[in-house]
Amino acid sequence: MLSILKKEFNSFFASPIAYLVIGVFLLINGLFLWVFKDNFNILNAGFADLNPFFFLAPWVFLFLIPAITMKSFADEFNNGTIELLKTNPISDWQIVMGKFWASLLLVVVALIPTLTYIYTIYNLGNPVGNIDFGSIIGSYIGLLFLASTYTAVGLFTSTLSKNQIVAFILGVFITFLLYYGFDAISNSLNNLLVKKIGIHEHFKSISRGVIDTRDLIYFISATFFFLFITKIRLENE
Repeated sequence: MLSILKKEFNSFFASPIAYLVIGVFLLINGLFLWVFKDNFNILNAGFADLNPFFFLAPWVFLFLIPAITMKSFADEFNNGTIELLKTNPISDWQIVMGKFWASLLLVVVALIPTLTYIYTIYNLGNPVGNIDFGSIIGSYIGLLFLASTYTAVGLFTSTLSKNQIVAFILGVFITFLLYYGFDAISNSLNNLLVKKIGIHEHFKSISRGVIDTRDLIYFISATFFFLFITKIRLENE
């Protein structure tokens, strides 16, 4: 698995993908949070917190993570290298997990520079240091779990087509459905149970700074489910 992880992670930086993903993620958040005079601008909010960032990040990830994962298997199928990969002395599950951790690690690398936002907010507080660290830590943990589910979805959709664009569109559609779709359906039906099927409700819960085992189980289960059906798809190829 480690060999696949290293190969995939290095391939991101051997091409423009990693630099584009990290650059676009930081640029979009930077513009909305610090430059544009909108409701997300922290400097105009009147109080020091990172809630605008944690509102924006899941939506940005909704497009960026499928862009990271779209070539994971689609490219292998298109180039015919999947057969060569499967002849290596590693299991299908190790192949899936290697690609999963490589993609997720790239997302973590993109998140690391945003830790500077905490220092900025810390100094903007009145008095200095008047920020809710519990909420911030919980939100970052929530982002990591959300990213892991998005990544698993992206890997699965990359097994559905040899075309990377098709894999990208399917990845965006399914992650959108999981993050916002169930919320919209729940609001229409006024059914709280439907809302709990979606990611947003569980991400919002963790973002409050309270790590509930039910939310952790949800994210772990959703991630495992998509990784498992990715493995099934790989076995059937």
